[in-house]
Amino acid sequence: MQLRHVKILGTGKYLPGLIVTDEDLDRRMGVPDGWVSKATGVGHRHYVSEGETASSMGARAAEAALADAGLSFADIGCLVCTSGTKEQPLPSTAVFIQRAMGQEDSGVPAFDIDSTCLSFLAGLDVMSYMVAAERYKHVLLVATEIASAGLNWEDKESAALFGDGAAAVVIGPSPAGDSAQIVHTALKTYSKGARYSEIAGGGTRQHAQHYTNENKRPYLFHMDGQGIFRMASKLLSGFIQELFEESGTSMEDFRLVIPHQGSAMAMRLLRKKLGITEEQFLNITPNHGNTIAASIPMGLHEAIHQGRIKRGERLLLIGTAAGLSLGGMIIDY
Repeated sequence: MQLRHVKILGTGKYLPGLIVTDEDLDRRMGVPDGWVSKATGVGHRHYVSEGETASSMGARAAEAALADAGLSFADIGCLVCTSGTKEQPLPSTAVFIQRAMGQEDSGVPAFDIDSTCLSFLAGLDVMSYMVAAERYKHVLLVATEIASAGLNWEDKESAALFGDGAAAVVIGPSPAGDSAQIVHTALKTYSKGARYSEIAGGGTRQHAQHYTNENKRPYLFHMDGQGIFRMASKLLSGFIQELFEESGTSMEDFRLVIPHQGSAMAMRLLRKKLGITEEQFLNITPNHGNTIAASIPMGLHEAIHQGRIKRGERLLLIGTAAGLSLGGMIIDY
């Protein structure tokens, strides 16, 4: 067990105003009516409008989280962007979030932690140790994603899954006698699945200077959904069993399970493989889509503000990510 007396102090969320329905995407992709709904189980998702950026969305979510925690930016010791996409290759997106918050002269350290769809979970794991070690008192974690910018519309099933948006969480030390804590975390990566979900171009191996209209496919998102499904199916049960054994918990201990909202297929796999009851399971896919690393903190925000999780109750954050990676975190909220 990796107990840390760290508390979630506040959460915030931001969704851009452009709502894109399954019917809109049916028309855009030239597929039969109802195809997108059947393939994705989304309903509607949000896309950014012209001029909106990942950092501007992240700043709004961060400000909401600070207000929820009853804190100001002056109380923050570190700002970490935990996103699977970047506003630009250099510098980090966290720098631009700080700037979008009007805090460019603050000197508060700002950097990114990227584990694709599990970036928030990985960032929360790493930075909770920094709080527990008293390196920082309060840390602001922000996940902000513009998935719509890099979709390959020829890859219809994956393109229809995604939405844009941002979420933020403020963490700090638990006061003496407070039950809030991070109980245990597990993260595993199996790079055999590295090519199942990727954007191959844009880095140093396939630099952006080589992009052309005729050679754009490597610079767009690619996902082998069936490959991910098969690999995750083999790994998930053993991963969860080990997580529970190491933490001394079982599925019955959790008030709520908050998964990465990958796809309807992924959600069904999780529930079936792990024996999660409907009452325990948080599903925000129908009005968000897959918002990459923002999906878990968005789910956390919704769970708290809908009253589905209360102080003292135990929750499980869980998901898969490109890599192929698996992640799980047990929290006493």
